[in-house]
Amino acid sequence: MRQVDEARVNAFCELVLKEELPKREHTVDLKTVGLTPEVVKDMFHSQLLSRLLDLKARQMQQQGQGFYTIGSAGHEGNVVLGQLLGLQDMLFLHYRSGALFMQRSKLLPGSTPLYDMLLAFAAAAEDPIAGGRHKVFGSLPLNIPPQTSTIASHLPKAVGTAYSIPLHKQLNSQGVLASDAIVMCSFGDASLNHSTAQGALNTAAWIHYRHLPLPLLFVCEDNGLGISVKTPGDWVAMSCKQRPGIKYFYADSLDMLAAYQASIKAVNYVRRYRRPALLHLRAIRLYGHAGSDAQTSYLMPHEIQRQEQQDPLLYSARILLDLKIMSAQDIITGCQQYWDQISRVAREVVTRPKLTTRGQVMSTVTACAQRRTLPHLPTEDERKSLFGNEWRQLSQPQPLNKLLNFALADLLLQYPQLVICGEDVGKKGGVYGVTNRLQQKFGPARVMDALLDEQSILGLAIGLSHNGFLPMPEIQFLAYLHNAEDQVRGEAATLAFFSQGQFTNPMVIRIAGLAYQRGFGGHFHNDNSLAVLRDIPGLVIACPANGADAVAMLRSAVAYAWQQQRIVVFIEPIALYTTKDLHQTGDNLWTHPYPMPAAGKTIDIGEIAVYGNKEPIVIITYGNGVRLAQQAARILEQQDGLPIKLIDLRWLAPICTDGLVKEVQDCSHILIVDECRQTGSVSEQLVTLFVERLQPLPIVERITAADSFIPLGPAANLVLPQCDEIVQRVRHMWHNYSGVNHNYPGVNHDMPSTSSELTAGGIA
Repeated sequence: MRQVDEARVNAFCELVLKEELPKREHTVDLKTVGLTPEVVKDMFHSQLLSRLLDLKARQMQQQGQGFYTIGSAGHEGNVVLGQLLGLQDMLFLHYRSGALFMQRSKLLPGSTPLYDMLLAFAAAAEDPIAGGRHKVFGSLPLNIPPQTSTIASHLPKAVGTAYSIPLHKQLNSQGVLASDAIVMCSFGDASLNHSTAQGALNTAAWIHYRHLPLPLLFVCEDNGLGISVKTPGDWVAMSCKQRPGIKYFYADSLDMLAAYQASIKAVNYVRRYRRPALLHLRAIRLYGHAGSDAQTSYLMPHEIQRQEQQDPLLYSARILLDLKIMSAQDIITGCQQYWDQISRVAREVVTRPKLTTRGQVMSTVTACAQRRTLPHLPTEDERKSLFGNEWRQLSQPQPLNKLLNFALADLLLQYPQLVICGEDVGKKGGVYGVTNRLQQKFGPARVMDALLDEQSILGLAIGLSHNGFLPMPEIQFLAYLHNAEDQVRGEAATLAFFSQGQFTNPMVIRIAGLAYQRGFGGHFHNDNSLAVLRDIPGLVIACPANGADAVAMLRSAVAYAWQQQRIVVFIEPIALYTTKDLHQTGDNLWTHPYPMPAAGKTIDIGEIAVYGNKEPIVIITYGNGVRLAQQAARILEQQDGLPIKLIDLRWLAPICTDGLVKEVQDCSHILIVDECRQTGSVSEQLVTLFVERLQPLPIVERITAADSFIPLGPAANLVLPQCDEIVQRVRHMWHNYSGVNHNYPGVNHDMPSTSSELTAGGIA
C-alpha cells in the first residue's frame, strides 16, 4: 500500500511536470473576485495537504496504525469556504471537508491541523477534539462542533443554530456567536435524499416564509455517488433550485477560482440579507467511498479514469501555472516536501498514547469543560406579578398538569435563557394545557409554536443550546419521538463524548407519554415503551408520578441541564395529567398544593421515593404504577393485614442502584410493577440488579405490560398492569413463599403477566 500511495503522489507530480492538465472552462480575474496570488497559492497548499493526508490515512490503515479512511479526495474545492467564512461563523462539516478545515485552521495563529488530524487517524488520546474516540472535523477555537459519519442528521441543528442568532438579538441577550455570524452546514448529494435533510430544508424555507431571519448556508457537495448508487445528473439542481425562500447558487468546485467566485456570492447573500441559501458544489470522488470500498465493483474502468482526469488538484495546478503563481517545479517540490513532512509526523503520532481503559473511554460521556452557576430565584413580588390572578391557586390542591404549568412559569422567570418549543405549546397551551398562558406571559420568542416535525423541533433545540440557550423542546406524544430519535442519540447525546466536553448541548426534553389513557388507542397516542431512550449513554430520564414530585424533579432537571450541561428527558404520564383521586371519587389525594421555589424542596437526580420502613414485601414501580401500587397496598393492608413498602424509582436513568439495594436488602419479597412492555423494560434491569447484588436472594417477581401495542377502549386494560393484578400477585407470593424467606432458590420468571392469565392459572 505504501507504494500505491507514493505512486499516486509521483503520478500527480509527473502530470504537473508534463503539464498534462485539464483545460479550464472558466476565466476568472483575481482582482474581480478579491483574491491575491498569495491567497490562491495558500488555498492550493491546503488542498494538497488534505489530499496527502488522505493517502497517508489509507497507508496507516493498511499498516495497522490508523483507523480512518473516508477521505476528502475530489472535494478539495471546498477550500474556498475555509477562506471565506470567518472564525465567528459556526460550521457543521461534512466528512469530506479536509481542505476546508485545513484552510480555516490558518485563520487561527498557532494551530497545528496537520499534526492534529494525524493524531485522529491514529486514534491517539492526545487528539485535541475527540481524544482518540473518533476521527472528526472539530475544534472549539475554530468554532466547528464535531460531526460523526452523519447522513444529514446535522442539518436540523444547523437550522436551530442559525435561528438562535437573531433570536438573541430579539431578546436583547448575548449568545456564544456574534450577532453578525452565519452558520454553514455541508453534506453530500446522496444525503440530500434523507428525510432529515429534506426536513431541515423545509424548516428553513418555512422560517423564511414567516419573514423571520435565518443566516444559514447549506452546502451540497455533489460528487454524483452515494457509495455505489449514482445520483441522476441534474437531480440536486432540480431538487434545490425551486425551493421557496432558499436562494440557490451553483459552482464547479473542481475549478478553485470559479468555486470562489460563486461561493463568495452565496456567503455574502446570507451574511447581508440574513436569509437561507443553498450552494451546490459540483465535486468528484476519488479512491472510492472509503478504504474498504472497491469502486471497481460498480464503476467501469473508463468511469474511474474520467474521474481521475478531473482531479481538482490538477485544475488548481493549471491555475497556478497559467497565472504564473508557481512553476511546475515549485509545485512538485512542495508536494514532495509535504509528503515527507506528513510521513515524519505520522511516524511520531503512531507512538502517542491510546485510550487503554474503559474509564478513559467513558470519561467524556457526560463531560463538561465549564460548569455554569445557577441564576438567583425570583423575588416574591416578581412572582406575584407573573402569576397575577393565579397566585391564589398556588396554595390550593392541583393536578399534575396544572402544577407543571406553574413550575414552567417559575422556571421561565428564573432562567432567562430557557426557551420552550414544540407543536401547539403557544397559543393553545399544549394539548393537555401544560404550557397554558405561558406564551402570553413570556412572548412567542420564548414559548414557540413549531412546525409539525419532531426532527426539526429537536434540531432547533440542539442548535439553540449551541448558542447559549437552555431549550425545552416538547414532544407531543411519546411515539412521536421515534421518527426523530436519532437527533437525541446520534447528535445531542454524542456531542460531549466526541469533543471531550468542549462542546455541549444541554436541554430538557419534555415528552407526554405512557399508557392508561381513556379513549385513545394505537401506539401513536398510547405508547408504553421507553427502551429507545434507556440505552442512550449519559441520558437522564425522569418519570414523576404525582404533581408535587413533578415540580421538584423538573426544577432539578432544569438546574442539572443548565449547570452540568446535560440532556434530560422528562416523561410526563398523560393519564395522570388531570387525575385528582386515588382511592375513591372526590378524595383528591392525587392533587397537591404548588411547592414554592423558596421552600427548598428538591429531588436530586436519581433520588428514589420510599413509602414504608421495614415491611417484608416491597413493590418497586414508577409513573402510573405508583398510583396503582398505592391502591393495591391499601387493599392488601385492609383485607390481608399485609403492610407494603413502596418504592417509586422516579428516575429511570440513572437508577439509584446502591440506594435501591440498600432499601430492599432486608426484605423477603420484591414485586416490580412495570407499565412498559415485558421486553426491553426497566424491570429487566432491576431483576438483573437484584440477582447480582443480593445474597441471599429474596423472592423477586415482576408484573409488566404485555409485548403488545395498546388497543382502543377498555381492551387496553388487558395488556397493562392493573390494581387487582398487583393484589393477587402479592397474595400469591406471600402465601406460597412466606415460609422460605431468604432461602428462595431463584427468580420466578414464569408467572403470568395479566390478570386474566392469573385467574386462568387458578390464583384467586
